[in-house]
Amino acid sequence: MSAILELRKAGYAYRGSVTPALEDISFAVEPGQSVGLVGESGAGKTTLLKLMLGLTAPTTGEVLFDGERLDPKDRARMRGFRRAVQTVFQDPYSSLDPRQSVGRIVAEPLRSLGIARGADASARVAEALGSVGLAPDAASRYPHEFSGGQRQRIAIARAVVGHPRLLLADEPVSALDVTTRIQIIDLLAELGQTRGLTVVMVSHDLSVVAALCRRTVVLRNGRIVEQGETAEVLGAPREDYTRRLLESVPRLPA
Repeated sequence: MSAILELRKAGYAYRGSVTPALEDISFAVEPGQSVGLVGESGAGKTTLLKLMLGLTAPTTGEVLFDGERLDPKDRARMRGFRRAVQTVFQDPYSSLDPRQSVGRIVAEPLRSLGIARGADASARVAEALGSVGLAPDAASRYPHEFSGGQRQRIAIARAVVGHPRLLLADEPVSALDVTTRIQIIDLLAELGQTRGLTVVMVSHDLSVVAALCRRTVVLRNGRIVEQGETAEVLGAPREDYTRRLLESVPRLPA
C-alpha cells in the first residue's frame, strides 16, 4: 500500500539562519496508520507541519503526496491535495471566526474547494456535525455559545466535512482540560474507524500520542532521533531524549 504522504530527506532552512530548522527528515504516512510527531518546543514540529501542509516547499529533499512530488506552486495539484488533507489547529477559541455561524464555518471547505453548495452543503454540514457529536441546530448558533471542547468538535467537523483522507492535527487537545482531551482523542479514533481517516497528531505530549497513534516519530533540534511502532518507541525507547520526554509529561488516566 502506497503512502498518502511521505517525506524523503526533507530539510528546511529559514532565510538568514545558519542552522536549518529541519534536516534529513524521512518518514511515511500510510493509509489508516495514524502517526504522532513528538518533540519539545523548538524541535521543528511547526516547520514540519508547514511542509506537510504544502504551505512551503522544503529547501532540501522532497515531500510526496500519493507518490508524486508536492509543489506548492502547482495550483491544480494543490487543489486535489487540499481536498484530501485537512487541518485542526491547537486553539479552539482563535481558530473559529466569532462573526460567522457554526454552519457557515463548517461549510467553508465545501465553498472554497468547490465541493458543494446550497442544500447539498447544508446536508453535508449536518452530517459532519452529527459525526462529532453535535446536534443539527448547532449550525445556526455561534462559537461563543459553546465550550472549548465543543468548539474543537466544530473545528473537527469543518475539517472532515469534505471527507478528506488525511487529518493533520496540531496540538488539538493541549488547550483543553483532561476529561475533554480524552473525549476529543476518542472522537478522532472513532473518525479514523468510521471514515477511514488517517490522522497525523503533532504534540509535545507522548501520552496523547500513545492513546491515538500507531506510529510515533520523535523530533529533536530539527532531526528525527527515533521512530517506529508507538508501543516499541514508548515501551522500550532507544534514545535518552525519548526517555526524558516520557518522564516529563503527565499521564492521561485510563
